[in-house]
Amino acid sequence: MENYELVLASLRRLIRATDLHSRYLNKTSGLTSPQLLVLQALNSRGPMISREVANEISLSQATMTSILDRLEAKQLIRRQRSEQDRRKVLVSLTEQGTEKVAAAPAPLQENFVQQFKELEDWEQSMILASLQRLAVMMDAESIDAAPVLDVGEIDRPAVPVAKQAKNQ
Repeated sequence: MENYELVLASLRRLIRATDLHSRYLNKTSGLTSPQLLVLQALNSRGPMISREVANEISLSQATMTSILDRLEAKQLIRRQRSEQDRRKVLVSLTEQGTEKVAAAPAPLQENFVQQFKELEDWEQSMILASLQRLAVMMDAESIDAAPVLDVGEIDRPAVPVAKQAKNQ
């Protein structure tokens, strides 16, 4: 195989692994990866202002609002306006949200991050430079992306399992 074919095959494996994990997460928990990350952040840090949650997992405030809307509709979080500053909204887990976090599988990037941090600085820099170069080569450098391994739009709803099976 030519080197470019090996690179393309590796990219395809990464995309496929991300897609398979997203489907597994949705099937087992009814959540998307970003929704799970929000719940995990609230579980580990406790109630936070929505802007703090967005900063914690590197998402825009607009995206965070959409994700919080979906989690609130599932009764996994609750939002309460601050008494001192009505512009601030405090977000906290419900009992159902806490149970959901405990039962959900780990996000795909958790294992990656752990292994990446164990690499030497020069190895991390080489991987980063190579991936940034690939993004340029694929005309993807201007696409906004959060540091979340997931396919599709970050703030999309989780697909109901019955509907997902029908689409396959």
